[in-house]
Amino acid sequence: MCNTKIIVPVSYAERAKGMKNRLAFLLWKAEAERTGAVRHEKMKKPAGHTVEEVQAWAESLEKLLANKCGLTAFQAFLHTEFSEENIEFWLSCEDYRMTKSHSKLSSKSKKIFAEFLAVQSSKEVNLDSYTRELTISSLASPTSETFVLAQKRIFGLMEKDSYPRFLRSDFYLDMLRESLNSMASSEAPHE
Repeated sequence: MCNTKIIVPVSYAERAKGMKNRLAFLLWKAEAERTGAVRHEKMKKPAGHTVEEVQAWAESLEKLLANKCGLTAFQAFLHTEFSEENIEFWLSCEDYRMTKSHSKLSSKSKKIFAEFLAVQSSKEVNLDSYTRELTISSLASPTSETFVLAQKRIFGLMEKDSYPRFLRSDFYLDMLRESLNSMASSEAPHE
């Protein structure tokens, strides 16, 4: 058995990329510890939901997001997974679409771009290049429709990825059990 090490030359760019990835992980871990980010077992679940509401959340992502308590629960779940940028982008787009003033559209579009679409922005969302380029090109003269395609793409990603994980999570299942237990105890005959 030979203990000879083979040294493979690594370019400066490859070393820098590897170092950047390791540093990003360490920074993420330190921030999670500093802010007290916790797993869903310890995360405070939103209150004030009925069994019917919690069950309806499982029917579609639209129903989940249309319900204030459901939206809060989904945001809390995504926060535990360190993946809340998609719902934040979607909500920003919802707010943007409701904006009537052209001057506000312009300032809001710049803010959304800087926060979610600019390369290596703090909350960059994962869009295909076609959608990203089309959206960015429409920023030259923003309308209420500027982010519609990008918002639909991110909704689709959440619907296929985050939403099913949410429904399978202990976070959601605990809320469902708690609401069922609460309903059962309130319906039980009092002696």
